[in-house]
Amino acid sequence: MAINIDRSNMDQFYRYKMPRLLAKVEGKGNGIKTVIVNMVEIAKALSRPPTYPTKYFGCELGAQTQFDGKNDRYIVNGSHDAEKLQNLLDGFIKKFVLCPECSNPETNLIVSTKKQTIQQRCIACGNNSNVDMRHKLTTFILKNPPEMDPQTQTPSKGKKSKKDKKDESDRHSPEANTQQQMAAQRASGGNIDVPPENAEAADDDWGDEVSEEAVKQRMEELSGAAKGLALTDDLEKTDKDRLDIVYQLVKSKHQSGELKKCIKEVGIEAERLEVTDKLPLILVEVLLTDKVLTQVKEYSVIFRMFCEENHRAQKYLLGGLELLMGKEYAATLMPRVPHILKIFYDLDILDEEVILEWAKKVTKKYVSKEVALQLREKAKPFTDWLEQAEEEEEDDDEEEAEDEVVYSTTEKVGEQPIEPKAAEENGKEDEDFDIDAI
Repeated sequence: MAINIDRSNMDQFYRYKMPRLLAKVEGKGNGIKTVIVNMVEIAKALSRPPTYPTKYFGCELGAQTQFDGKNDRYIVNGSHDAEKLQNLLDGFIKKFVLCPECSNPETNLIVSTKKQTIQQRCIACGNNSNVDMRHKLTTFILKNPPEMDPQTQTPSKGKKSKKDKKDESDRHSPEANTQQQMAAQRASGGNIDVPPENAEAADDDWGDEVSEEAVKQRMEELSGAAKGLALTDDLEKTDKDRLDIVYQLVKSKHQSGELKKCIKEVGIEAERLEVTDKLPLILVEVLLTDKVLTQVKEYSVIFRMFCEENHRAQKYLLGGLELLMGKEYAATLMPRVPHILKIFYDLDILDEEVILEWAKKVTKKYVSKEVALQLREKAKPFTDWLEQAEEEEEDDDEEEAEDEVVYSTTEKVGEQPIEPKAAEENGKEDEDFDIDAI
């Protein structure tokens, strides 16, 4: 079924159409992916390479993309329904297809790799406008500029060889006319006069200006272009290499005491390198030690910035905590697993559903399976309390005191959490300790 390229245009005589996006989910688990079945047809209707809208989806969803031009397979990692991708496609069309002046989709992208800019030229109204270079897709477009459409080139009259075309253009060029005049004057023994309209061009032929200001300007242009190339190359690196770039940035800012001031800069860099969801993993490694219960309060704002309402980031945070509690500081922190999880929960860094899902799913992604099981067993008093609290919300008639989980807040290394019965036998001091006292 064909739909309007500009879906906000309700004109019944609107003639610019494209096929409705078709998506197919393949695989399962970590290998699940979404194939855009008719991406080639959509791209043809938009006069854009099919890699552009596919990469745009990846930028917007924070997912990796794959291109197989030979088999016309364009893939976005993860499970995404067609309607969601169609809405994202509307954003791509608005930013990179429709003319901002007349809203006509008959536009071409003009890429200048030297100036690191992208212009959008409208064939309908003749408007030239600069594309917003803040979007991450622009980096990909600069790296992969569109090929010149043969239909947009000026047709030649009759068949001519490349040599004939070159000779003809050379004969009619201003430079050729000037050269012919200069040759004629030399032959006649006269002075060589350069026509006024070509005087500037002739002066340029003597070489680049060597003044201090001109040299400085050329160096700035060169460094800017080199910087653009470096930024583009970063996206071609592996996940591990890109994570290492962000790790070094976080580490240096933390060591200099500027992390809290520069945390937005860190976030922008992580977003540019497409590793925002994994940033909490780095934050745990750099910021937290065996004093985690004190440190997390100090850095709670930073953790919330990247974890709030982002379950994927919270899962990576739990992975970092597994390494911290089960490997790096296991002797000190293993007995305090429920206390650590609860403080992250109380500070609104970890959501209840993410913690419960983590408790039920044992993986060996970060630590060995035996250690992962031990961590979840240690966390059981807290996760049981979460489950019971959830049941209490569903049944208002159930008494809260009957379902309360009580355990000790001792900080002694190697000491096991005290069960409810043991707490009662431990004297008056331990009788007052419950889940809310942690």
